[in-house]
Amino acid sequence: MSQITSDGITSSLMESRVFSPKPAIALGFSKWHVGSMDEYRSLHRKSIEDPEGFWGEEAKKLAWFRPFHTVCEWHAPDAKWFVGGQLNACYNCVDRHVQAGAGEQTAIVWEGEPLSPRTSHLVPNSKYAAEPEIRRLTYRELQAQASKLGNALKDLGVKKGDVVTVYMPMVPELAVAMLACARIGAAHSVIFGGFAPTAISERAIDAKSRVIITADGGYRRGDVVPLQKNVEEAIALSANHGHIINHVLVLRRTGHEPPSQRFKTGDKKGDTIFHWWHDTVDPASDACPCEIMDSEDMLFLLYTSGSTGKPKGILHTTGGYLAFVQMTARLTFNLIPDSGQLFWCSADIGWVTGHSYVLYGILMNRVPTLMYEGAPNFPDIEGRKGAGDRFWDIIARHRVSHFYTAPTAIRTFMKWGDDLPARHDMSSLKVLGTVGEPINPEAWIWYHRVIGRERCPIVDTYWQTETGGHICTPLPGAIPTKPGSCTLPMLGIDAVVVNEQGEELPANKGGLFAIRKPWPGMLRGVYGNRERFVSNYFGRLRDPKTGQPIYFSADGARRDQDGYFWIQG
Repeated sequence: MSQITSDGITSSLMESRVFSPKPAIALGFSKWHVGSMDEYRSLHRKSIEDPEGFWGEEAKKLAWFRPFHTVCEWHAPDAKWFVGGQLNACYNCVDRHVQAGAGEQTAIVWEGEPLSPRTSHLVPNSKYAAEPEIRRLTYRELQAQASKLGNALKDLGVKKGDVVTVYMPMVPELAVAMLACARIGAAHSVIFGGFAPTAISERAIDAKSRVIITADGGYRRGDVVPLQKNVEEAIALSANHGHIINHVLVLRRTGHEPPSQRFKTGDKKGDTIFHWWHDTVDPASDACPCEIMDSEDMLFLLYTSGSTGKPKGILHTTGGYLAFVQMTARLTFNLIPDSGQLFWCSADIGWVTGHSYVLYGILMNRVPTLMYEGAPNFPDIEGRKGAGDRFWDIIARHRVSHFYTAPTAIRTFMKWGDDLPARHDMSSLKVLGTVGEPINPEAWIWYHRVIGRERCPIVDTYWQTETGGHICTPLPGAIPTKPGSCTLPMLGIDAVVVNEQGEELPANKGGLFAIRKPWPGMLRGVYGNRERFVSNYFGRLRDPKTGQPIYFSADGARRDQDGYFWIQG
């Protein structure tokens, strides 16, 4: 992998194969948003030399209630983007599409994990024996549901600027919860549904959150994950530290507890009042105007565990984050509305990947996004315990055009065998993506050959919770790819490999991955901990020309002779 030496980081990852972009028409696209290396280099140069002009134009793709007067105010390490502008994230994801006449278009396609009989005359081993639960929500339905939940949250005392904790399975109501918070000006703090009560308690206390949205349970590999029970334990832990959760709103998803053991809306457990979603949200009014938010108002907190210490609440604001993720989603995946695309990112929304590329970035581009509740190996393949083809079945049935997943998953799929994806017609796929860690060349080639059928470009994306969106990635119509490399910086990203003195290093010299200039999607802080924000991200490296602190990703990297980045972690 990599080795740290006195000279820096020496990489053993040397890959010589290069895969050139294909014509857009060969993959069924009407166009590439960026169609050549020359065009990419020209755009990137402009974005670095004239960031105000570049980002000012990009931000005009958002819907603003009041236009901004200044693109960026930068006093390292503090950035303010689109100063003076006012907007709303839910409006940009949902309402503006409804107002433009696209209200009846599908926004979210959802598939649950359980397979249930869908006929009164069950025929064993037939295609009708078991079918998944599938729901489709239009933009108009999302607008109504987010409005209802927004009003319900207001009735529970949630105000603009409050933080609402969300701990839910991958169901449509999770997306609704995030949009509802954004709609009323509350920040959401989404916690991965696999985390334990201690993690919920720590995050709720740190965020000073008084309301939790959850479900009775969720499904994972055929089992029920007891989410409500975990929340109840977390509430007790929080109370022991003097922090009271006032309200818990519970979606009935699994119904696994007998009716005699279920709470009734309004019941108190300690100092916390519990409410069923169907009693509280469903009767609420669907008239809920979008709160007017300043560009730099907090949109969400997302906690990262870090290597040591308590979790860090990464703070993202509204205008800059939205501008960055709508652009990166559009360019990286070549998203085009009204062209039959269906985007599937397999990440849980509890991670930043789900925030940016299940929800916000995709909805803003008016391309439907697919959510799947469960595991890739449910059900098991008969006679091959632990192996499954559910992902390939989903791609084939829903005609998914974009598939975005993690290298760890890809390596697992390799172990399960080439024959499983070969059973399914995945000819609808146009772009494949990887996220979460560097991908080894062997897994990249398997993904290209077996899933992409040597036809689909692979965008190997590098980014972090702190960056908001992609900071290095191929653009599929412009940048030739090398297995294992995240290739070149995203437009607007001034990425470099430097030594400890902040000096840019020559090709194939290992060093530290850094970003010299601000970008709209960058974190604005660690919630409640200014010192940690400065020391973790801007305390180690300085630009030797200006003396200003520069962003350090905590990753090692090298840049090859073509300028491509190879992340070492």
